Amino acid sequence: MSHEASLTRAQLRTPKAAAIAGIVFSILFLVVFWLFRRAIPADPLEPGVWLARDIQSARYALNIIPFAGIAFLWFMGVLRDRLGEREDRFFATVFIGSGLLFLAMFFTSAAMIGSIILVYGSTQAGGMMNSAAFQVVRATAYIVMNVYALKLAAVFMFSASTIIMRTGIAPRWIAIAGYILAALLILGSSQVDWSVAVFPIWIFLLSAYILTVNLSRPATVRGE
Repeated sequence: MSHEASLTRAQLRTPKAAAIAGIVFSILFLVVFWLFRRAIPADPLEPGVWLARDIQSARYALNIIPFAGIAFLWFMGVLRDRLGEREDRFFATVFIGSGLLFLAMFFTSAAMIGSIILVYGSTQAGGMMNSAAFQVVRATAYIVMNVYALKLAAVFMFSASTIIMRTGIAPRWIAIAGYILAALLILGSSQVDWSVAVFPIWIFLLSAYILTVNLSRPATVRGE
């Protein structure tokens, strides 16, 4: 029984779990971004006309966000476990801290959008549009996500890429791509609307590589 327990634990620690979680996060994050853009204009100073239209897409996005967050946490945890004793304390601290802060701000921004939709549904139609409260919450949600959260996502990519370069857990080209895309995210997150897609795309590349490598191992192990 103890042998089965240790075997199960070893399977849980495999990088396949990190790869699958990273791919799930990437897909869900891109879906959330697409749904929000269908319902909510990119301009944070818009008057809120979108509230009078079909906002079901935004509701779908808000329901998906917690699952994306769980997948990201799992990705972080199992990727760190993959490092094992090779983990550098300094970069690991930056890696974990930036990832958790990104997730917290991602949730905070989503909660603000959710509160706008909730309050609008409980008041008379048009009562919130062009109001000072709406403008403040809407602008704050935009700043939290596009300025702070995405900057922390860039820090996460920088630290993860540095860890990859130092430990060799993934090819150098993925680390170099991480540096370039992180720089793009830092410089353009508040200027270029689509730059938010840079983060999940890089995680997808890293996760796909880890999954490919992991799937090629069982056949070798069985042949020993």
